[in-house]
Amino acid sequence: LPSTPRRVPTMPVVGVLLWATLLTLGWRAAHAKDHGFATPRVQLSFKELKATGTAHFFNFLLNSSDYRILLKDEDHDRMYVGSKDYVLSLDLHDINREPLIIHWPASQQRIEECILSGKNSNGECGNFIRLIQPWNRTHLYVCGTGAYNPICAFVNRGRKAQDYIFYLEPDKLESGKGKCSYDPKVDTVSALINEELYAGVYIDFMGTDAAIFRTMGKQTAMRTDQYNSRWLNDPAFVRTQLIPDSSERNDDKLYFFFREKSADSPLSPGVYSRIGRICLNDDGGHCCLVNKWSTFLKARLVCSVPGPDGIETHFDELQDVFIQQTQDTKNPVIYAVFSASGSVFKGSAVCVYSMADIRMVFNGPFAHKEGPNYQWMPYTGKMPYPRPGTCPGGTFTPSMKSTKDYPDEVINFMRAHPLMYHAVYPTHRQPLVVRTNVNYRFTTVAVDQVDAADGRYEVLFLGTDRGTVQKVIVLPRDDMETEELMLEEIEVFKVPAPIKTMTISSKRQQLYVSSAVGVTHLALHRCDVYGEACADCCLARDPYCAWDGSACTRYSASSKRRSRRQDVRHGNPIRQCRGYNSN
Repeated sequence: LPSTPRRVPTMPVVGVLLWATLLTLGWRAAHAKDHGFATPRVQLSFKELKATGTAHFFNFLLNSSDYRILLKDEDHDRMYVGSKDYVLSLDLHDINREPLIIHWPASQQRIEECILSGKNSNGECGNFIRLIQPWNRTHLYVCGTGAYNPICAFVNRGRKAQDYIFYLEPDKLESGKGKCSYDPKVDTVSALINEELYAGVYIDFMGTDAAIFRTMGKQTAMRTDQYNSRWLNDPAFVRTQLIPDSSERNDDKLYFFFREKSADSPLSPGVYSRIGRICLNDDGGHCCLVNKWSTFLKARLVCSVPGPDGIETHFDELQDVFIQQTQDTKNPVIYAVFSASGSVFKGSAVCVYSMADIRMVFNGPFAHKEGPNYQWMPYTGKMPYPRPGTCPGGTFTPSMKSTKDYPDEVINFMRAHPLMYHAVYPTHRQPLVVRTNVNYRFTTVAVDQVDAADGRYEVLFLGTDRGTVQKVIVLPRDDMETEELMLEEIEVFKVPAPIKTMTISSKRQQLYVSSAVGVTHLALHRCDVYGEACADCCLARDPYCAWDGSACTRYSASSKRRSRRQDVRHGNPIRQCRGYNSN
């Protein structure tokens, strides 16, 4: 079967139907187990994307690089972006419409000191903005690397977007130590909750002391146990998210997604992906683990393809996480992108996890090792009370108001047993999307829920290290099998660069993307690009698009039912397009 053309020319009725049948059969055949084969229905170069008029490219020529979308505020209609020496406030409707820009470089003296310390091989001696969090209704809290001397400040953004206020409060500069990493190549993750900043961060100039830190606010400053490789072993932090456990606020837990070096034998993988968690109201221990987390636990996140011989092929390096909120705030769906970068096997995958499975692992046995040369085993000894990892004042410990009230044996157990014995496996114990034997890998993921004529679909937007975005849906088939459709593959930047951050606005039907070279936003759909005939539109199988009687346009549940044609599940134009096959 020849590769799918970029745009499908119209043809006589018989030709359309024959071609449609072949293409449908061809797509099914393409869903073989060589995961590299996924042909996009539409492929757009940067130039072609521009010509559709559905994208905006941030075109203010700042002497900057390394753009990160750090906060999206739908109430203010603004998106906040950090880059080298700049903080940007951009309009969500059009990022070029009156952007508000703060220039915030490190001082000349600090830059010179940084260069003298030998750190400027790739221009790292700048102020790379890595943290933007909402402080209150009028202010943001912003931190940057400060030329290897992290610095934080409050930014006044006004009460309403129409105020067009955006400036740094000059008298409120603070040290960023424990809030933002020194090295711009090392990612920081953060959450500002009740005026307290929780951050996964490296807190020293040399980049050897990684910690999950709590600073600011009324509670004492807290961190993970220092230089304890059982807790954190050279981690790379990816995401953090508050996910409540119950209606009882004292049970609230903050989850951290990261990858870290394996401390096990040389035969094990070099890297493990992890999900860790802490209780928000953790005060540390009374005489042991003072000012250290006493509820920190972690588990392995597995994303693997089961082989015919029973041997699993693992994607071990977590790259990005997207949290899909549901009506139940306690049970969001976790989408995660992984890569495998071994010498033998290269590829990437998307795995999906449920909170029920994650909680089951955290409620299960702890991993225990008798000595350095022993195997990991489930801990079978006497379990101290309250169970390690339980939050104080919560559902199970209403009488204990602080972790300082916990018995010493609970705290000592925590210090020695931060790891759970069981790993968290994805839904159906297999990835949703897999790519192997391709010359790119996934770097980011964002998911939109779309209502179509035949049901609700999750549409995945997957950023790559080639600067493209793939738009993918995965359809259920018989016997637990699935069928993947790549609807679009789009070059989103003029100069290809790995996609660093991505966020979605269902409200505005826009996808916002950043890389080292800039920021772009594009519509979630370009229905007219699929072609000018009903069969083209139907074969696209894009849940956003339907044939409205005269063109391929955005599907709307309220539009006239009689002329609307859409078939995401089967893409059958013979049934759908009777009477519409010629233009």
